[in-house]
Amino acid sequence: MKELEELLDMEGKIVFVTGGAGYLGSSMCECLAELGADIVISSRDEEKCKKFAKELEEKHDIDALGTYVDITKMETIEEALDSVEKEFGYIDVLINSAWSGKKNDFESITKEDWLYDIEVCLNGVFYTIKSAFPHLVETEGVILNIASMYGHTAPDYRIYEGTDHANPPSYGAGKAGVIQLTKYLASFLSPYGIRVNSISPGPFPFPETQEEKKEFIQKLEKKTMLGRIGKPEDLKGVVALLCSDASSYITGQNIRVDGGWTEW
Repeated sequence: MKELEELLDMEGKIVFVTGGAGYLGSSMCECLAELGADIVISSRDEEKCKKFAKELEEKHDIDALGTYVDITKMETIEEALDSVEKEFGYIDVLINSAWSGKKNDFESITKEDWLYDIEVCLNGVFYTIKSAFPHLVETEGVILNIASMYGHTAPDYRIYEGTDHANPPSYGAGKAGVIQLTKYLASFLSPYGIRVNSISPGPFPFPETQEEKKEFIQKLEKKTMLGRIGKPEDLKGVVALLCSDASSYITGQNIRVDGGWTEW
């Protein structure tokens, strides 16, 4: 029987993370680097990815690579994955964390905004998995998709009243799609030994929002059972679990990391 330390050991594993230099993505990369994994950080901001990769290498004595990827363009995903194969030889784990979107509400959102948000939020996840599939087959790999609590529950419009914040209808619709895609792929990729899971973060506002919008943050805190907003390190435990052999008998699941928001 393997001990827990062995199950969580990621040494020798290659992890490809889209959006890996972002607010939450960087915490996920940090977590897996702490466990010994080599990390490939990708986004449209290649320089930011390369800088963060260097930081991880120096801090954790691992190999890390920063690369350009636009998840709405499959050719860039395939080019990045090919470069990873050449650099490391294989890919064990794919984390889909990249996101960008238009900040609209229902009244202000346009058709073009909707299509853009769905293209990034849902279609981009599909494009990335489709491109990575041949690589993950070779290693019987792991896929972790980053969804959202708003893939489960409706935003409370009262939180946004009187603020310049908005929650677009496209966001929750796209994230709900990610959760269902996760379950679908868990089924259809299981013959290849590939596990697919997702996590749904709750309120994790950016630091500048926390600093500038105190009243808005208080509204978010009151919506959670734990009475606080999330910190990026709150995701480390679930990421370590779902990306490592500690979850070798877990697939098709979505874990909500939302302080109890969706359970009231």
